Parts: sequence; structure tokens; C-alpha cells
Amino acid sequence: MALNVVNQLGDWNPQVFREFKGRLKPRNILVTVAISLVGQLLLLMSFASQLPVVSDINPDQYSRYCTGSRQQYSSPKCLLDGSSFQINWQLWWQDVFIWLSLIGIFALLVVGTYMLLSDLAKEESRGTLNFLRLTPQSSQSILGGKLLGVPILLYLAAFLAFPLHLCSSLGGDVPLSKMLCFYLVLGTSCLCFYSMALLFGLVGKRLSGFQPWLGSGAVLIFLFIITNLLEHPSSSHYPTDWLMLFHPGILLPYLIDANSFNPVNIYNKGDYLGGLLWFNLPVGARFLSLASLTVFNYGLWSYWAWRGLKRCFHNPTTNLFSKGETYLLTASFELMILGFALNPHVREWKNYTDGIFENLQMLLVFNLILFLGLIAALSPHRQALQDWARYRHQHRGSRNRGLLKDLLWGEKSPALVAIALNLAIASVILLPWIILWSESELKIPALWALLLNISFILVCATVAQLMLLMKAQKRLVWAATTVSGLIILPPIIFGFLSMNPSYEPAVWLFSAFSWTSVEYATGITVGFALMAQSLVVAVLNFQLTRRLQKAGESATKALLSGN
Repeated sequence: MALNVVNQLGDWNPQVFREFKGRLKPRNILVTVAISLVGQLLLLMSFASQLPVVSDINPDQYSRYCTGSRQQYSSPKCLLDGSSFQINWQLWWQDVFIWLSLIGIFALLVVGTYMLLSDLAKEESRGTLNFLRLTPQSSQSILGGKLLGVPILLYLAAFLAFPLHLCSSLGGDVPLSKMLCFYLVLGTSCLCFYSMALLFGLVGKRLSGFQPWLGSGAVLIFLFIITNLLEHPSSSHYPTDWLMLFHPGILLPYLIDANSFNPVNIYNKGDYLGGLLWFNLPVGARFLSLASLTVFNYGLWSYWAWRGLKRCFHNPTTNLFSKGETYLLTASFELMILGFALNPHVREWKNYTDGIFENLQMLLVFNLILFLGLIAALSPHRQALQDWARYRHQHRGSRNRGLLKDLLWGEKSPALVAIALNLAIASVILLPWIILWSESELKIPALWALLLNISFILVCATVAQLMLLMKAQKRLVWAATTVSGLIILPPIIFGFLSMNPSYEPAVWLFSAFSWTSVEYATGITVGFALMAQSLVVAVLNFQLTRRLQKAGESATKALLSGN
């Protein structure tokens, strides 16, 4: 019977069978079981040690889990019930449930990410990853098998912790229906993070052994920051609220009916999560609406991760996404994050106009990060550009029409036109929002900021493409260093020279953070900055065109012309 199950598993997905066979060994299973059970025991012992004990030396005691009267900033007083204190067992079990949930989230996402990245790095160093690429299995079957099989011991540890987690939820009076939704969100979060880890493992193979530590470290820092925000809630309505959806723990305050991980928190309930809005829909008001949006967010980015995995697994030299896919990716990104920017937080020292302009500034930062990623994903290297420039005429009917089609959709053509179209898509989504602002005093600076952001990104895209066309072996390093310098160095220099954006706005207009000074600059200054950046883009593109024409010459023609 067991042999039949194993054979069926091997027939269904050989990669899963391979991973199970390599990891489910008696020694590994025993160590995993011991770590999970001992960890649960230590957690229960830690919370048991926090319970008050009746003592003649100290009859008046105060504890978080007592039931007596409570001052604003002190623990409740312990009341005797016969020979022992009355204990708030519901609160005690809730705390066990929260800590067990957080430990599970961190373990599944951080350790799982490390295991997947480490496995890919080992497969790459041994050369077995290329062997897998040559097998008749599809990329979904191979990578899906890794996603299910590589963290199998981690899944086993989580399964062993499930009974205690369920018992603590029942003891803490957590509804079973909400628990099922939480498990669904946790499962989709693992799918999203693991898919991103696989994608990072394939495209970042040059990092070798450092890659697992970098990826899992980034996940650890991200989860730590968001967990701290959830534990100490504060009211906000920023585009950065979108990042909260990547933390499964965002639902935990709803499970224990509090606005943070602390059920007796002194803050007003609903201050933060309850006011969460997406396109003015109160998604934070109800558990089900927030859970639905979280699952949708995980599903969306899991889909895009698998689109990239499908393209680059069997052909590592191809672009991460096709140009057509990036147009949809940009639109989905802009719509997802714009929903959190429509209703800014208004404080005593900041009115609605200032708040919404601040949200636009954050959106422009997100846009810069997005387009840096698109530049890296779409920009072809020297050999691909050389082949395109030399043989493009063999694959087109009409010259002008064929060139435009190649630039918009071609795999090996320069990425500048595609980047420009992505910028146009992002601008079309953001422009109606800016135009419909109820206050008009910052509309013109907002439009200037959007145009300056577009022109700077085009400069970065052209510079990166020129660097990738060089004959140097480390073209990618040159491109990354040059673009990073364009972004990082100007603010550092301006900071050393004490050039404040509000007092010296003209120089900041030529940096990646032009939005910091655009409201202090005059229209003539901004217009001059736009003209200067447009001229830079034109000159760089002229140079790129000349180099492409030279690269497209045949070897015989280059020899006869003396080149």
C-alpha cells in the first residue's frame, strides 16, 4: 500500500518525489519532530511562568492575567479564589495563540525562503539545475515540486504545532470560521513568498552562496518592521499601507477582537486597521473584506512571479517578462497601490492638500522602484542587441511599421520605447486622480513632479541600455553602478553642501527626488529642468542609435570600412 502511494506520487510529480526522497530521512524527521515539540513545550512553560502564584511574602500581586481592578498603565490586581488567584484564561490562551501564530509566520516565510534559495543555489553549483531544464517536465511541474518538496520538513514542524494552535484559539474564544480564513491567508502568503524566492533564485544566481542569506534576511527585516507596526498601531492613510497586505499577521488583531496584538491595548479599537481604505472602500472595517483583499494581493503577485518563472526557467538568458506582459504588470501595480492613496490622513499640522501631495510623493518613489525593476527586466544585453540590429530586416515587411512593432513587442529590441509606454500607462492612471483633487493649489506642482519623474526614469533607462551595449565583460555591473550613482549621489552631494530643497529647489529638480522641491520652484525653473532632461534623453538616444547602427554592420562591411 505504501509502495503504491509512493509510485503514484512519483507519477504525479517526479520532482516532488525527488525532494521527498532526499529530505524525509529518519534522522531529519526525528530532529524536526524534536524541534517542533520542544519549542511548543518551551513556549507553554514560558507563559506558565508568567501566572501569579499565591505567596505569604507578597500577598498583593499584580499580573496581566489577573481579574481585579486595573489602573490605566498597570496590570490588574490579583484576586484570591480559595487557595489560588482568579486567572483570565481567555487572555492567557490568546497570548499563546498570538505568539504561536507569529512564530509560525516567521518560520514559514523566513526559513522557507532560505531553504528554497539555498536549494536552487546548490542545484546551480552542481549543474543539476541544467539537467532539470532538459527533462520533458514543464517548468510548473519542476518548480511546483520544489515549492512543495523543499520545505517539507518545515511543513511537518508546522503540522505538529497545529493541535496546540487550534487549542489555543479555542481557549482564546477565536471563531473557527475566522481561523479557517487565517489559514487560507497564511497558505497564499507562503505561495507568494516562495514564488518570489524561486524567481529571485533564478535571476540572482550570480550572488551564489550569499543569495539565501540576502533573500531570507530581507523577508525577516520586512516582517519585523510590519509586526512592530501592528503591535503599536497608529492611524495613517498612505500608499505604504499596501505593504501591510504582505504580512499574514494583519488579520491577527481581528481574531482576538483588538486593534493590535495586545488584547488589552490602551489604544482605541479600530484606530489603524479599522480605518484602512482601498479606493475609499472600508476594507479594514470587517475581517472578511480585509482577508479577501489580502488573498487577492497575494494571488496577483504570485501570478506575476509564475509568469516570470515560466519564461526564465528553461531559457535563463531571456528577459524576465515580455514587453506585452510589463504593460499589464504596470497597470495592475498602479491600480493596486493607488487605492491606498486616495484618502490621505489629515492631522492638525497637515491639511487635506498637503496630505494628498505627500501620498503622490510616495507613489512616485514606488514608481521609481518599479521602473528600475522594469529596466533591469527588459533591457537586452550586447549580443541580443547586436543580433537584433544585424538581422532585424529579415523579420519585417514594412520598414517603419516593423521597427515600431519590434520596439514595442520585440524580445531583443532596445527597451526604451517599451519603458516609455509603461510610463504612459502609469501616467494615464495617475493623471485623473491628480486632476480631480478638490484643492487646486498643488495640482500644477504635482503635474510637474510627475513629468520630472518620467524624464528622470527615461534618462536612467537610456544610460542602462548604453552600458549594456558596451564591450566590457561586466556590463551589468557597470549599468547597475551607473544608475545607482545617478539616484544616490546627487542627494548625498546636496546634503553635504547643505542645499535644502525648500531653499535651493533648482538643483534638486535634476535628481531622482525632484518631488521634494517642485512645490518651491517657479514654473520657469521647472520648465528649464524639463527641457534640460529632455535634451539629455535626446542626446543619449542619438548616441544609442549610432552605436546600434554600428553594431548592426556585418563583419565584412566593418572590415572594408576600416572599423
